[in-house]
Amino acid sequence: MTQMVRTQVSLPKKQYLRLKRLAKARGVSAAELIRQAVEQQINRAPQLAPRSFQPDPEAWAKSLAFMKALQAQGPLPNRPRDWTREDLYEERLSRYDRRHSD
Repeated sequence: MTQMVRTQVSLPKKQYLRLKRLAKARGVSAAELIRQAVEQQINRAPQLAPRSFQPDPEAWAKSLAFMKALQAQGPLPNRPRDWTREDLYEERLSRYDRRHSD
């Protein structure tokens, strides 16, 4: 017997009522219709193969050389910042804050 995992699905009332009527007409449970629909979607979807990671030694060597060149330059010349961390956070949060939308 197939092991089942309980899950919960929320449907609009109109869709739920139609599902129940269809299940009754076909003589199966609403859960069975949902399982069939899920199976159809899975079978139609392109197979999702796991991505295989192929390291690129040349790209890594270029990246490492770039980082070492930056490190060799040392710190940037002394110049005062014209921003604070709080300013950055405030600006970032304001972009996503729905309460301040126009």
